[in-house]
Amino acid sequence: MKHYITGAVLAALPQLALADVLEVQAVTDDVWALVGPMQQRDTENLANNATFGVVVTDAGVVLIDPGGSWKGARMIDDAIDTITDQAVTHVINTGGQDHRWLGNGYWQDRGATVIASDAAVADQKDRASMQMTALAQLIGDGLDGTEPSPAGVTFEADHVLEVGGLTFEIMHRGQAHTPGDSFVWLEQRDVMFTGDIVYVERILGVGSQSNVRSWIAAFEAMAAHDPKHVVPGHGHPTTLATARRDTHDYLVNLRGRIGALIEEGGDILDAPGIDQSGFSYLEQFDNLSGRNAQTTYEQMEWE
Repeated sequence: MKHYITGAVLAALPQLALADVLEVQAVTDDVWALVGPMQQRDTENLANNATFGVVVTDAGVVLIDPGGSWKGARMIDDAIDTITDQAVTHVINTGGQDHRWLGNGYWQDRGATVIASDAAVADQKDRASMQMTALAQLIGDGLDGTEPSPAGVTFEADHVLEVGGLTFEIMHRGQAHTPGDSFVWLEQRDVMFTGDIVYVERILGVGSQSNVRSWIAAFEAMAAHDPKHVVPGHGHPTTLATARRDTHDYLVNLRGRIGALIEEGGDILDAPGIDQSGFSYLEQFDNLSGRNAQTTYEQMEWE
């Protein structure tokens, strides 16, 4: 017997909010997105400034990304309780950002199996201390109870998870926003969970842990499945066309403009001046576009 609200019922209701932080949004049958805010991590969102996926099966819940802290994971658990009384049995880490793994311990304490790519686990271990230090400043006591705890099940490139008659294909196709980013294909529901391979509504961030060229390739590998529903790493559930516009096209423009700048003899100080105006509608554009350009210049200078 299924103990959860059907997608049709939930879709007919106003979107639920949990402490004004997580929106619970129906995607399709058995699938929900928990949509966090677009701004920086803070004491209210507990590092849950991202989008998380929830799939309810007869054998338990599969959670895509655990939350950015122990308390953030508990917030996600409370949100799941508005959908189902089934327990979370599996958690998939889609990458190495804090909200993709620092909530693992909460779920492991409750018996859930955590899965991540080998590259994600290596990245998580490399950056754990830095992430914990940063979160201590950003969320204060909200970090209480959080202990870095990597996945117990890892894989190099592909992993298939079968739960309650549903098949989750987890695929790592190279470095994107972080070195170990993976996407999760749920073909039976025509849903793709992308983690940080896709941002919509807000501008993506290119950091020292990112690689723009292979990010484009990872996006294209994901898009080859032609999903009807895309649950991004940031922003609301969307279509592949919107994901392509807000992420793929932005990255392609970034590399194209920086490549032209390098050919013209421009230096890194000129990078923030490249034309990114076609994407100024994205939230956080003014804060991140210049940094993205400079980081991309550093990556491309010696290609």
